[in-house]
Amino acid sequence: MRIANHDDRLTLLTGDAAIDVATASDGLFDHRIEHIYDRWDEFVAWCFQHDPHAASHDADATGAGEPAVGAVSPRPRQIFGVGLNYVDHAAEAGSPLPEVPLLFTKFGSSLAGPNADISLTGPSVDWEVELVVVVGSRCAKVNRADAWSHVAGLTVGQDISDRDVQLQGANPQYSFGKSFENFAPIGPVLVTPDEFDDPDSLALRCSVNGEIMQDGTSSNLVFPVPELVEYISARVTLFPGDLIFTGTPAGVGLGRSPQRYLRAGDVIVSTIEGIGEMTNTVVDPVHAIGTPVTHAASVR
Repeated sequence: MRIANHDDRLTLLTGDAAIDVATASDGLFDHRIEHIYDRWDEFVAWCFQHDPHAASHDADATGAGEPAVGAVSPRPRQIFGVGLNYVDHAAEAGSPLPEVPLLFTKFGSSLAGPNADISLTGPSVDWEVELVVVVGSRCAKVNRADAWSHVAGLTVGQDISDRDVQLQGANPQYSFGKSFENFAPIGPVLVTPDEFDDPDSLALRCSVNGEIMQDGTSSNLVFPVPELVEYISARVTLFPGDLIFTGTPAGVGLGRSPQRYLRAGDVIVSTIEGIGEMTNTVVDPVHAIGTPVTHAASVR
C-alpha cells in the first residue's frame, strides 16, 4: 500500500489512481493524513475489505492539476535521528562503529514536504539521504522480532545539517544544527513494509546537480530498523506517526576532501528503491553569515 499527502488530503495510490480517502470512505476517515496513524490497523483493514474505486465516482478527485505534496507524517510527537549508523559512513568519519545507537532529535518545525526549498542558514549546509520509518502503533518495550508489525511504512528523508551550528563550541549541538526550517523534508509517499521484497535491504542514493554523492543500501545499517525500534522503545515510548531517521551512508559533504557544502541553486535528488524520490532546491540564505569552516570529519 502506498499513501500520500496530496493537497493536505490523505490519498491512497493504487495503480494510476489517486484516491481521496475521506471521500471514498464516506467520511469514515478524516482527510488529514496525520490522523490516520492512531487508527492505522482500522485503516489497513478498510483498504483490504473495500474497493475504494467503487466507493464514489469522485474518489479520484484530489484537486485539479498537479497536487501539492506534503509530508507523509506532518505532525509527529517525536522525531528520532540515528548517527553513524552505516558502516561506510562511520569509516569516512574516522569513527569506530557505535556499540549502541547514537540518538538525537530533529525538532518538528524542521519537517517539510518532499519538494520543499532548502534555505541556506550558513556556508556549511550538508546533505544526508536517509530511510525514514513511520511508526504505526504505540511501541513500548517491543522485541525486534515484532518490530516490523509496529511500522506503518517507510519513506525518503533528508537530514539536512548546518555543520557550523552542529559542531560549534566544545559540546556539539546535533539537534539544533539539524532542525532549521525545512531541514527534514520527507516523502513523496509512505510505503507499507509488505510492498518490499526485503524492507531491510533498500538501495538509497543522493545526487547534487546530477552528480551522485551517496550510493548505498540499508543492508549496511549498523542497527537495522528492528533493532532501532527495540532499542528506542525499551526506553522511550514510540507513538503512531513518530519518525525515525535511520542514518545516512557515506558521501556527505563534511566527509569529503576537500569538504563540499550546498550552495544556492543546487538541486538535491534523494531516491530510495521502491519508494520514490524527492527533489529539493537550495535557495539563497536569509541570515547566512561567515565563511566555510573546515571541520574534522566528526559526522552524524
